[in-house]
Amino acid sequence: METHHVRVHRSDENLAREDQLAWKIAQLAADSTPADDDVAEMVVNRVIDNAAVAAASLVRAAPAAARAQALAHPVSIGGAGATVFGAALNRRASVEWAAWANGVAVRELDFHDTFLAAEYSHPGDNIPPVVAVAQHAAARGLTGADVVRGIATGYEVQIDLARAISLHAHKIDHVAHLGPSAAAGIGALLGLEASVIYQAIGQALHTTTATRQSRKGEISSWKAYAPAFAGKMAVEAVDRAMRGQTSPTPIWEGEDGVIAWLLDGPDASYDVSLPAVGEAKRAILDSFTKEHSAEYQAQAWIDLARRLHDEYPLIFDDVARVEKIVLKTSHHTHFVIGSGANDPQKYSPDASRETLDHSIPYIFTVALQDGGFDHETSYAPERAHRPDTVALWKKVTTVEDPEWTRRYHSLDPTEQAFGGAIEVTFTDGSVIDEEIAVADAHPQGARPFARADYVRKFRTLAAPALEPEEIERFLDVAQRLPELTADELGQLTIVAKYGYLAQASAPDGLF
Repeated sequence: METHHVRVHRSDENLAREDQLAWKIAQLAADSTPADDDVAEMVVNRVIDNAAVAAASLVRAAPAAARAQALAHPVSIGGAGATVFGAALNRRASVEWAAWANGVAVRELDFHDTFLAAEYSHPGDNIPPVVAVAQHAAARGLTGADVVRGIATGYEVQIDLARAISLHAHKIDHVAHLGPSAAAGIGALLGLEASVIYQAIGQALHTTTATRQSRKGEISSWKAYAPAFAGKMAVEAVDRAMRGQTSPTPIWEGEDGVIAWLLDGPDASYDVSLPAVGEAKRAILDSFTKEHSAEYQAQAWIDLARRLHDEYPLIFDDVARVEKIVLKTSHHTHFVIGSGANDPQKYSPDASRETLDHSIPYIFTVALQDGGFDHETSYAPERAHRPDTVALWKKVTTVEDPEWTRRYHSLDPTEQAFGGAIEVTFTDGSVIDEEIAVADAHPQGARPFARADYVRKFRTLAAPALEPEEIERFLDVAQRLPELTADELGQLTIVAKYGYLAQASAPDGLF
């Protein structure tokens, strides 16, 4: 890895293009070093993972609306278009709109992969735009190996940016790292010159910076759309850059650029480490997926709640016996999904699903009472309104513990932690103390996810929406991704059962 010192430059300093972060990333993306075998294997896992959670969300309102928008935009003359999750294999949409619809479907349930460091991210959001462009431009001679390289590049860039540059500290939504990473991934897929990728990265970043109000208070359906919008903007940025159009420069380091006015200010600097030219892009191996449909910091707490449910099968049946439950955890968990957020909606039975999946008091309560957590029933209105749940829910609070915050930010994978310690105090004065560092499915957890787990997750989530034959067809294609020919790239999608999509509400819009 090479470390690049990034700081704000006055316009009269004339920072050379070759010294700009966007150029360093463009060089990384233009490097055609093949993916390592274990990286390619993980790319396949994450393609399966994305399809699993997309299948489970097909008839929800946001994915249905995005799909209707996409299918209203016909294929452009520049390529074959791209498939849309749920639609027939031979039904294509304009490439940027297919990336949009598939991105919404993937993100709707907050159930795919994650990487957490200075910033947090869902790097699987890079997959929909890369695959859409691959399908659209397959006639250029693209193969599955190109798709793997493009996806690995998108992961690398987003994760490397997330390691070094905090966005949420300045209330900027984390998709500001996704626009550049998706543009880089598409550039790598297409084998574009660094000079072209550089312009696309600048445009993608410029158009995808937004406040993180989308994840605050009463969280709306836009939470699923935000990363899809970044992917769509990346596709459009690459198209413009290929046509010779330029971007604001230097986009990060400029006097009126992102760092100076959106992040740490004119005197700020960051050290961003990126693979050197010829070095393998392996960051995807540092990311981790979800066993449960909830914000990642809730994963370990769900597993601990399941354990407590099993170890104390009778003790939590009587809510009146519980005086309080305190979760001692990291700064991020406390202030984003915990009581430190000071969002009353996190304790409201009438809150939206998007809000509840960012409420650790609610999630922990349900998992503790049920001994498990389901992506549908655990968020059902009747479940949230259950009187004993509401009573226990209001007794759950979070506090920041400096040691768990330190471990959250540790760069040592054997020490990094996303859980915490729990203290349950009962009205008789007795106390239960337990802790958990990482989720069971985490690479350092009790049951790290492997290929069989990704396949099982896909089969489980896809069963209501896809015919058995379609489940097997997709799994066969996805697991052959590194060897796919150009003609086979269009099969990297899922087709819903006949009539299944008709149950989705799809009001008319402008298109």
